[in-house]
Amino acid sequence: MEFIDAKTIVSGYSESSSWFGINYNMNIYKGCCHGCIYCDSRSECYGVEDFDRVRAKKNAFAIIERELKSKRKKGVVGSGAMSDPYNPFEEEYRLTRGALELIYRLGFGASITTKSDLILRDIDILKEISKYSPVLVKLTITTADDLLCSKIEPRASSSSDRFRAIKKLSEEGIFTGILLMPVLPFIEDTEDNIERIIELAHQSGAKFIYPDFGVTLRLNQREWYYNKLDELFPSVKEKYIKSYGNSYECRSPKEKELWSLFKHRCNEYGILYKMDDIIKGYKDPYINEQISLF
Repeated sequence: MEFIDAKTIVSGYSESSSWFGINYNMNIYKGCCHGCIYCDSRSECYGVEDFDRVRAKKNAFAIIERELKSKRKKGVVGSGAMSDPYNPFEEEYRLTRGALELIYRLGFGASITTKSDLILRDIDILKEISKYSPVLVKLTITTADDLLCSKIEPRASSSSDRFRAIKKLSEEGIFTGILLMPVLPFIEDTEDNIERIIELAHQSGAKFIYPDFGVTLRLNQREWYYNKLDELFPSVKEKYIKSYGNSYECRSPKEKELWSLFKHRCNEYGILYKMDDIIKGYKDPYINEQISLF
């Protein structure tokens, strides 16, 4: 593990974030070694060189404590926007664990996005936070098939392990669901895949699924992705070039049909999928007690 200098770790306050109601963002790690072929964080606009090499920020706990204490408003601190907070190094260094303990002690809420079942290690502190403040856990799952998962997300936990994590977190009372994104055109955008994910989500007790039936491609990221397509899915790159050219948004050609199936099945199982409903679902229980905080 390489430790790098950092002046700040927790972002400034956002009053009404449309992204899961998160008020602050926190990135303790830089880079990610999960190797997902579609990762947007590789894009040139983010300026992360050698993205597959994980680095941690020096004096993270001192910086996070200072910044949280300086915040005039409490709120939900999100982690996982740029790098997975539960990369393999977290098992040893426990930086995400330490940050959650600070979040609990200082009275903030937490929102975690991850592709790792290592989050199960921290159920105890997540439960402590949830006694007083909102907690939201989002596990990214884009395919129900472990073999396909091993190709597109080669060093992340398997899809089946992530479903088991959702089940355990849900059983422990943590508001947990699925980020179904990106759904890669010509690879994952089948009715069978979407229906299977919804079925397994239901069996695992997921409260929500938030989907995006397509993928975004930017400079650097597109080149990486196309190289991986050539390596893993011969001839698929040509379909992208023909269908999308250099477009940023690459929507699934089956998007309309998939949305129809998705909404029908989620409504059938009582699984939330609208952003406002998800935010309401995990924050509303705290409104009466902490209306000024969250």
